[in-house]
Amino acid sequence: MALDKPEDTQFVRFWNEVLEPKFTKYRHILQGGLSRHSAAIIPNLPIEKGMAVLDVGCGWGDMSLQVAEMVGEKGRVVGIDCVDAFLDEARKDAESHGFSNVEFRRGDAEIALPENEFDYVVARFGTMFFTNPVAALRRMRLALKPGGQMTHIVWRRREENPAWQAAKDIALKHLPPPGEDADTCGPGPFSMGNQETVGAMMKSAGYEDVSFTRVDEKIMVGTTPEECIAFALAIGPAGEVFREAGEELAEAKRPEIEADMKAFFESHERDEIGIWVPTSSWVITARNAG
Repeated sequence: MALDKPEDTQFVRFWNEVLEPKFTKYRHILQGGLSRHSAAIIPNLPIEKGMAVLDVGCGWGDMSLQVAEMVGEKGRVVGIDCVDAFLDEARKDAESHGFSNVEFRRGDAEIALPENEFDYVVARFGTMFFTNPVAALRRMRLALKPGGQMTHIVWRRREENPAWQAAKDIALKHLPPPGEDADTCGPGPFSMGNQETVGAMMKSAGYEDVSFTRVDEKIMVGTTPEECIAFALAIGPAGEVFREAGEELAEAKRPEIEADMKAFFESHERDEIGIWVPTSSWVITARNAG
């Protein structure tokens, strides 16, 4: 368990103490799935040799390393995340691949970021969890030099993301919804799914030239139906419902929940790698006018 830093919020402690072990266990699913969305867009971004780039919520750092290759030896990449174990793995991967132009720092984008330092800021599936999204998005903008750009990737609406939402719907057939005081990873994966709402957030944070691009990708949610179920009950919306219901009730309902989930996952595409379920994201790009 990570030691609390003096500035740690409850949100950061929850990520380090509760969510990190679960995310690490299913890294092969999470990183593989999330990277399909960034791979569809990152190579086409106007990130050039020599640029300084900030990766907010960098996780295990795979996208940071991709960007580090794009900016070359004369460029630099800083990956920031609040989870110690993710950063440890990111540093190991950077070293093993021989990257000298990338560094990983522990930080919380909701509290502080460097200012006027970067040509580009990227974030993949992290901004949806900001407790105060407009303030955090503004900090990301202020990290940019005048004229700098940012791109963040977020999930679209829940109905476009059965890979995450269907398992929650099944859990809620058998268990009560989490209460208002439930421990959570933040506002939730679909908090930026509405284009109009997020467009307003971006403008409130001071961005100009805000644009949205839709990306649809099937992602592997488990190698077997059993792993799909275990993953769904450990992480994400269904996992939160299961955890917050309490062990006694959740375990009593587990056989029915697992039976329904198995039927759902078995109804989807399966190949030698695993089971694939549709997801949909927004790629949102904007500019700091300075």
